[in-house]
Amino acid sequence: MNKYLVAIVLLVASSAFSQDAWHDENGNAVPDTDARKVVEGFGGWLLVTSDVDWQQKWETPSNAVPRFTEANSIARGNPIFVLTFFSNPQLSASGEADVTCDIDVTRPDGTSSAHQVDATCFRGTLKPDRRHVYLAAPIIGFIGEPNDPAGQWVVRVTLKDTVRHVVVPLKTSFVLLAK
Repeated sequence: MNKYLVAIVLLVASSAFSQDAWHDENGNAVPDTDARKVVEGFGGWLLVTSDVDWQQKWETPSNAVPRFTEANSIARGNPIFVLTFFSNPQLSASGEADVTCDIDVTRPDGTSSAHQVDATCFRGTLKPDRRHVYLAAPIIGFIGEPNDPAGQWVVRVTLKDTVRHVVVPLKTSFVLLAK
């Protein structure tokens, strides 16, 4: 696991988030990236992992630090998962959050592999703690098939806090290795 991932995982595990930025394990604000950013207090983050046990790792007690293996490239037949995290959605008067997302996965040749608009990321009651980090419902799973083109696949997820009327565009990628 690279040091960058460890720092980011600690961000999630320690719920180190504030209104303006994500923070590292030492409480220092980290700059926005294409895959992790904050817009008007609403934060989002995409993580590509090769961990088939990602759900078990995520569903640990709050005092346990989940550790995910970041995947930048994969061989055909091996699975990866794109996890979408969010924090600090605005709550309605009844105390509920409503987060939707648009999902786009693009092949190396620029054609669409998957496209979904207004998928439900989360709807319901949340803790009113702006530092708490949540995992969005859509999980993007991918296994390179024999006919899939090798090269860089791009994943775009646009998180939308429908109560606050804020949009957070996120982008990440991975490389499907040649045969």
